[in-house]
This record gives sequence, structure tokens and C-alpha cells, in this order.
Amino acid sequence: MDHLIKELFEPVNKAKLDEQKIKYTSDKSSPSPDDLKKIFGVIDLTTLDVRDTDRKVEEMCRKVVQLPDHFPGAGQVAGVCVFPVFIPVVSKTLKDISVRAVSVSGGFPAAQTFREVKLLETKMALEQGADEIDIVISVGDVLYGDNEKAFDEIREIRDAVGDKGHLKVILESGVLNDPEKIQKAALIAMTAGANFIKTSTGKMQPAARPEDVIVMVSAIKKFYEATGIRIGIKPAGGISTPEDAFLYMKIIRDILGEEWITPALFRIGASRLANRVLRAWQSKLTGNDEEITYF
Repeated sequence: MDHLIKELFEPVNKAKLDEQKIKYTSDKSSPSPDDLKKIFGVIDLTTLDVRDTDRKVEEMCRKVVQLPDHFPGAGQVAGVCVFPVFIPVVSKTLKDISVRAVSVSGGFPAAQTFREVKLLETKMALEQGADEIDIVISVGDVLYGDNEKAFDEIREIRDAVGDKGHLKVILESGVLNDPEKIQKAALIAMTAGANFIKTSTGKMQPAARPEDVIVMVSAIKKFYEATGIRIGIKPAGGISTPEDAFLYMKIIRDILGEEWITPALFRIGASRLANRVLRAWQSKLTGNDEEITYF
């Protein structure tokens, strides 16, 4: 397993982490219109529902395409995230705009299937037009210390992705539920070749939490200082209000810097957030605070 993991791992000061969490969660500052536009621009608009159909996904994508006509100046979401079977619909519908087609893969959300199946599913999603692949780290292996097995699997999937797309690795941080295990999982994913690390699937509780993101972005910072490689961060799961999203933006700004506040390095996985950010943005600009149900 990569020597960087041992070199960069360090015990977490839990008292300091608690202080940082309190600092961010007690900060009730409000996002500016520019902040809200940036938040909207990093959303991976997500539908990962057993009731999803081609028709439902196509309708959502058409709304993405038509968004500038309805909300001029609001910008655009970063991606649309779906199950791999719906990637052909997303790729076809979004073909004329720069929004990314994002596919979960690798036996999402539990990742409890054969590695050969994970590799095949990933390759098929890419062949059908996926720009980005979101997989789940082998949580059980990390929990019980089989870090080399978790590393090897991510590396093999990374090799399968190659230069065809970006790879995001979900840590399921709430299930790991320990800052040192979260740090170790982050380092495993990054050294194995992840382009992004992501908190949660949204299918397990707890999902995204400020303290977990603090640990993850601190690991990203150490990795960047050691290698010069910028790794992205994607909080996901339960982020449903502009205030929730702004909290994570502030953590990333403070620890990694403004250069990370871009879709290339920062995403938010969400299904309910987009309408609420549009409402808050429009309200701040016009004073018109009406509920928006566009998506």
C-alpha cells in the first residue's frame, strides 16, 4: 500500500476538532447572492430513487437544459447524478451543455458485490457517456483494518476509469464514525487515485457532518502539500438548505482556500437543495421570497 498513507496519517486532536465544529455550527452568517450562485454552481443534482425511470430522469435533465430561460443569471448546476442505467438518458439530454453526467457505480450504495462486477459496471457507465463515477469505499475493510484490500480495489477501479472521467470515492463517513478512520479512508482513496473524496451515499445515517468534512479537507490539504495534487471534496447526504451548504463552503474556504470553491474541486450532492438555493438567491436580489418548485 502507498507509503504516503503512513507518512501523512496522524492522530486527530479531538478537542480541537470539537472546537472547530462549534466554531462553524455557531456561525450564523448568511450567504451573499454571490455565495448562493457559487453554491448552486457546485450542486450535483441527484436522483437515486428506486422509483426512477427514463422519463423522470429525462424530465429533470430537460429542466437543467432550460434553466437559463427561467432563472437568467443564476448559473447552472455542475452535474446530474443517477444510477448507471440512466446515464444514456442524461448523456443524450445534456449533450449540448457543459453539465456533467455523473454515475454511481461499484455496487452502490453498499459496495457489497464482486470486484469484477464493480469494474464492469464502471466501464459500462463510461461507455454510455458518464463523465464522472461515484463509488463507495469498502467500508467494512476500513472499519476492520484491511486497508490494503480497500486501497487495491480503488486503484483497480481508477485504472479502469483511466482518462475517460473523474473518480469520486464515498467514505460513508457517518458509518466510519471515527475521525481517525475517516482520515485513514480519505488517505487511502486519494493515494489510490481518487479525484474527489465524498462524505456519504445519503442512504445511511448519519450522513454529511461538519466534523467529518473538517477531517477530510484537512487530509486533502496535507495530501496537496505533499504531492502538489489538488483533490476535490463532495459533502453529500442531508444537505437541504442554503445554510447547510454555506457551512460546508466556509469550512472548505478556511482550510483549503478560495481556489477550491469551483466545480472542479467542490461539489454538493443534493436533491432538495437546488430549489431552495434558487429561492434564496432570487429573494436576495429582488426581495421576492416565493417558494420555488422548479426541480
